[in-house]
Amino acid sequence: MDDELHNRSVNQDVRELGALVGDTIRAQASRNDFETVETLRTASIAYRDGEANSREGLHQVLDRLTPDHESIVARGFTTYFELINLAEERERVRAIRNASQENTLGDSLEVAAEALAEEDRRTAERILEDVLIEPTFTAHPTEARRKTVKSKLRSVAIDLETLDERRLTDKETAHVERDIESDVVSLWQTPQVRYRQPEPSDEARNVQWYLENTIFDVVGEVYNEFEAALEDAGQPIDVPKLFEFRSWAGSDRDGNPYVTPDVTAETLDRQRRVVLERYRDALKRLSGVLSQDGSRIDAGETFEKSLAADRDRLPEVARAAEERYPREPYRQKLKLMRERINRIDDVRPGGYEEPSEFRADLDALAESARKNGGESLVSAHVDPLRRQVDTFGFSLASLDLRDHQENHTEAVAEALALEGIDYRDLSEDERAEMLTEAIMQDERVIDPGALYRDEEVELSETARKVLELFARLADWQAEYGDDAIDTYAISMTEEPSHVLEVLFLAEQAGVVALPDHAGIDVVPLLETEYALSGARRIMGELFENPAYSRALEARGNTQEIMLGYSDSNKENGFLAANWSLYHNQRRLAEITEDFDVTMRLFHGRGGSISRGGGPMNEALLALPNESISGQVKFTEQGEAIAEKYANPRIAERNIEQMVNAQVRSRRKAIHEPEEPIEEEWVEAMETMADAAREEYRDLLETDGFVRYFEQATPITVIEELNLGSRPASRSGQRTVEDLRAIPWVFSWTQSRCIITGWYALASGIDAYLEEGDVETLREMYDEWPFFRTTLDNAALALARTEMEIAAEYAGLAESSLRETFFPRLNDEHDRAIELVTEITGREGLVRREWLEESLRRRNPYVDPLNLLQTHLLGQTHRTDAEERTLRLTVKGIAAGMKNTG
Repeated sequence: MDDELHNRSVNQDVRELGALVGDTIRAQASRNDFETVETLRTASIAYRDGEANSREGLHQVLDRLTPDHESIVARGFTTYFELINLAEERERVRAIRNASQENTLGDSLEVAAEALAEEDRRTAERILEDVLIEPTFTAHPTEARRKTVKSKLRSVAIDLETLDERRLTDKETAHVERDIESDVVSLWQTPQVRYRQPEPSDEARNVQWYLENTIFDVVGEVYNEFEAALEDAGQPIDVPKLFEFRSWAGSDRDGNPYVTPDVTAETLDRQRRVVLERYRDALKRLSGVLSQDGSRIDAGETFEKSLAADRDRLPEVARAAEERYPREPYRQKLKLMRERINRIDDVRPGGYEEPSEFRADLDALAESARKNGGESLVSAHVDPLRRQVDTFGFSLASLDLRDHQENHTEAVAEALALEGIDYRDLSEDERAEMLTEAIMQDERVIDPGALYRDEEVELSETARKVLELFARLADWQAEYGDDAIDTYAISMTEEPSHVLEVLFLAEQAGVVALPDHAGIDVVPLLETEYALSGARRIMGELFENPAYSRALEARGNTQEIMLGYSDSNKENGFLAANWSLYHNQRRLAEITEDFDVTMRLFHGRGGSISRGGGPMNEALLALPNESISGQVKFTEQGEAIAEKYANPRIAERNIEQMVNAQVRSRRKAIHEPEEPIEEEWVEAMETMADAAREEYRDLLETDGFVRYFEQATPITVIEELNLGSRPASRSGQRTVEDLRAIPWVFSWTQSRCIITGWYALASGIDAYLEEGDVETLREMYDEWPFFRTTLDNAALALARTEMEIAAEYAGLAESSLRETFFPRLNDEHDRAIELVTEITGREGLVRREWLEESLRRRNPYVDPLNLLQTHLLGQTHRTDAEERTLRLTVKGIAAGMKNTG
């Protein structure tokens, strides 16, 4: 701990917060309840430390508990984890600040600047111009905590920061400690479990909170620090726009009937109101800073012309501004700018039409202030606002639309049937030809707006909703601008016609008018093995299609392609899915290169390892060189959003790491367009992936596996949790194929048997070792970022797996199922640990000391919750109170594992 920067340590935070939970249980429940929790805690630690031979003592305590006491135990451990997570968040901030002070921060902006300083200026500028990073927030139901609970926890986090970073008197310290205690008491008395299912608008507001309250404020600092780092490195460059933020919350319709066009309209409106309010506040603060006396400065021609234009545009406001701020030209200008912001959504004329107009006014202010010796004023106050305008525009975050391809096909078929065209009976080639001709001709074939409004027209509910969406998309772009909602992702894309259907509907609605205008990027989501292996066929036919190629040209010849990590993993298993995704990224790069198209890959990553998660900077650096155009997009989901963006310092660090990784990756790709991969390595991966896929599919297809999954995990409880607005399965059927990837992963994570992150890895490696050698695998680990990241991520999933706890869940299954599947899972797990440690050369699975310490700290406290959960799952009849406690154990384990799905 750096005594100059911080007053506390993580051990002190954990100790004091843990004691506070104990005090709260004593005061709010009873001493007996406190002693029960203590007994469970100490017994769990004793077993983990080898001082007890079994967990029988834990079982005996749990077996004696009444339903009321079970609830208190679950609440106690859940509250503990919520608070300990804050202590570890604080430790992350300490590490960032200490390393920054000592100039030892890895993956920093300074490191990126030093890399660019090794290039000539033109190359360095090209690299920065190529880079565009687009984190995309989704509303996928992986956030287990209620908003009310998060608010209380954030209050505690702020108080911990105060204790850690400020010099306080004894009285001030006592006041802060009292506030923490009151928040913990309030947290204890607050329901942890939602009594209603969140609505899409709730999810959109949740995403908006992070954008508005942390990300908006740190963006300007990242740019300022990067430019300063470049100057210090001897490569002074005005950094162009490097990132923007996008969202699916309120606009992702795939499998969610509750995301209606009204929800999307409400989200667009609310986001605009929020961002404009932030600009109004910023301009008001600027008015307090830029109070220069006009008689003592030369404002300059550019500024004077800008001010004169506003006076002509808003004469009454200009007169009022001159009366209020005589001889203060900057303040007069800022008053007029605030009025133009106010009129953006006003019937009165004079409002800004585009963010670029607002940016131009800020540029004029900055230029004038700099000419008059105000460099520090501009750097501190104007530049951050200019960067915010570049990043957030007038929409805060651009929305992506998404829906399943089957819905578009249904809507097109029904609409065309009204025109006498039997679309359903056409072959794939015939569909593509018909859609192309319809897009290219001057007369439109259907009117989406008229069709969905006419209640007498016979349309299914699905078709009517799709047609309404496209009709209203045109209205939204007219009202909020194309940039506010300009991307359409198509789930389960498997044929070129699936993409052409969306282009056809957009063209018929007026969103696309070829050859000059295409208001949306149409984004195929490739997630099945059939789609990924058929990528050249799908994309090649589209690039050669006359209608689609024109639309692509209108979008700057940039093709966004989304890769689905979650469903690919669920279909193929961890190792095979990772290889397929990597291999197909290289193939997609070849295809786009052949057609002279710039590719922007959209990585549909989840928060967990099983769904493409893991450290973002490492993931970006491990992408194949061929795929790195500079532009990259990826989803941010569930608890990962809170972990990365709730704390401003961690949010800034996360963004900094993304910039570092993408700048370095793009530089590497320019110098080495084809990643040098030994053919022997590729063959090894092919062998391992094929064998792993075969073993994984055999597991899923073995008779009884779905029943085992249902009995040996809490999937039935998870499906009933009010985690998100979207249903847990696509059709309500109990099959692995039908189940969404999130509850699939969540269930295995809860049972501490995270097969989704390692199953069949050992089988794959063993298949290679029948002919190959471990030295080659070690060489691959040392020299190939993809293989190293894949193995490290599997190691992390293995480290979080606890097969002894998983055995408790297996004990809930029918004996025949348990005897069939658990030994198989256990053997694969044990062999995977042997192989991973042998290849990596590590004694343990985890290579990060802080993570190993975190796991040691958490495991003894998660175990009692797992055992309580299995105890409740094993009951044939549960009271309402026991059902609530069971749901609470899910929240507690999620908090303890710091992961859901």
